[in-house]
Amino acid sequence: MKANFTIDGKPQGKGRPRLSYGRIKTPEQTVMYENYIKLLYRAQVKMYFEGPIKIAINCFYPIAKSDSKKKKQAKLNGEIRPHNIKPDADNVIKVICDALNKVAYKDDTQIVELVATKHFADKPRVEVTIEALA
Repeated sequence: MKANFTIDGKPQGKGRPRLSYGRIKTPEQTVMYENYIKLLYRAQVKMYFEGPIKIAINCFYPIAKSDSKKKKQAKLNGEIRPHNIKPDADNVIKVICDALNKVAYKDDTQIVELVATKHFADKPRVEVTIEALA
């Protein structure tokens, strides 16, 4: 069993929780992005995984308008990768895996294999693939 879905827009990472008035608060932007991911998954996929799973997350970042044609082409060909662009891959992984918890799978402890890549593209997005391993 395999599920694929796409999150349109620039990849976003999980924001750090803040302490306010003695309570821990997740940033509103993170909560909204997680809810957006849940909504997209439910609309595009509707699968629920019970056993061990593999997740592949491919992040596609926008190319700067100020880049030369040569540099843009090198980025599109994968010769230049977004190694110094925020958010970090681990924060993108966290926000997606947390959003899919109890929606796509029972618990994120089911994830036994995880692959994440960062690329440049004309259309910024995140492509997620979830695959059952058992």
